[in-house]
Amino acid sequence: MQWVDALTEVRTLECTRVPADVLRVEYDSRRIGPGAAFVAMRGGTTDGNRFLATAIEQGAVAIVTDSREAYEQLRREHPEIGLALVERGRQALAELSAAVLGHPERRLAISAVTGTNGKTTTAFLLEQILRAAGRKTVLMGTVETRVVDEIRESPHTTPESRDIFEVFADGVRAGATEAVMEMSSHALDQERVWGIPVDVAIFTNLTQDHLDYHGTMERYAAAKARLFEGVGAPGPRVAVINADDPASPRMIGAARRWSEVLTFGTNASMRHAKPAEFQAHDIVLSPDATTFRLQTAAGSFEVNSKLVGRVNVENLLAAIAAASARGIALPDVVRIAATLQPVPGRFETVRNTLGVTVVVDYAHTDDALRNLISLARGVTSGRVITLFGCGGDRDRTKRPKMGRAAGEGSDVVVLTSDNPRSEEPMAIIEEALAGVRMTPTECIVEPDRAVAIGIAIRAAKRGDIVLVAGKGHEKVQVLRDRTVPFDDVAVAAEILRELER
Repeated sequence: MQWVDALTEVRTLECTRVPADVLRVEYDSRRIGPGAAFVAMRGGTTDGNRFLATAIEQGAVAIVTDSREAYEQLRREHPEIGLALVERGRQALAELSAAVLGHPERRLAISAVTGTNGKTTTAFLLEQILRAAGRKTVLMGTVETRVVDEIRESPHTTPESRDIFEVFADGVRAGATEAVMEMSSHALDQERVWGIPVDVAIFTNLTQDHLDYHGTMERYAAAKARLFEGVGAPGPRVAVINADDPASPRMIGAARRWSEVLTFGTNASMRHAKPAEFQAHDIVLSPDATTFRLQTAAGSFEVNSKLVGRVNVENLLAAIAAASARGIALPDVVRIAATLQPVPGRFETVRNTLGVTVVVDYAHTDDALRNLISLARGVTSGRVITLFGCGGDRDRTKRPKMGRAAGEGSDVVVLTSDNPRSEEPMAIIEEALAGVRMTPTECIVEPDRAVAIGIAIRAAKRGDIVLVAGKGHEKVQVLRDRTVPFDDVAVAAEILRELER
């Protein structure tokens, strides 16, 4: 794409119009090559303008910067390079990336999920439904990225816009017509999803998390609400909102300008004047399945699922409502629901012959821990042994709350490390331990996570359930000076094999 043509799609303060053929867009100077346009942005931890010289040395033909000083210097020293001065670098990154890639987002019907808990599961379920209905899909989320039949790693829940548009473009080339993605509060607030036209937007819930970034629950809620207001694009055609959640009026209010609002819930009449459009009644939970009656304006349906627990009833309702909004007939959605597979690292059981249930789950907030423990209580008559830790360099105020949630619901708590990052593991543990001590529950402290998993499993007797919480699908442990391979499922499986010998 010619630089002068690309400029027509980027809001600039100033620019230079030189002949240049832009082949791709980059924001990481290490990926620059001949024909690249480099977008230099000032972020929370680094400033891309520090790497302008490197970008030029490596063949950048155009530079977009949010620094007037850098722009003026480049205009003097490199008149041969296309330049643009912009007010907001992330917006420019999205606009330029979409333009150079031929606007793949316009050729996809995009569904997006936001919420504290349930984003990954809901997105995973919705994408499975769409695929089972014969549609070719793109999935972008915490666990994996799927481009039609190709599965890729997901380094972030919601990556930078340039990477999102590139995945969209790959999907379009492979024949995809639908995309499902998680939209985190960080991505919405930072405008990493700028210009993405969302067709169906889903809100799962709002509980305390990420206050290290947002500061207050009000700002956290406002970031989530941006999905329904639109981020550089009109708001969604349809908004699917959990009517049981206290934040639902806020999200519904944000959506009203643009969207048809569909609500789902199991107890919506307590919060809203009218019942939810998608209601679950007569819920029956078992250790390996869930059934409920789905009540809608189109009729009543019996839903059978391999997913376990009440929290997955909400996730299923959200996915069913969104699939219906995407034009799939409800009888087909209900039929497909019976075939849906659980998400890796979300109540994932580790098989063994000892009569002990071992579950790995991503729960990493106090609300998620309560839901997980409640789910465990519903599928066992034995004790609940909960292992958890709190992430370093994250919201410290939730640590005692997580400790209290674990202590209140469990028979035994094992407190350990979970990605301590730059913090001392024992300092994190002490803050969580304060919450456990508010309860009478026995607590074992072991900072070595592998050793702690062994302690939790060896403490279990036949009929007990061991919950290994916090990391779920993650395959690494992030320490102060290094990142090391670590897989809760693999560690638990090896311990169980030793005990089975």
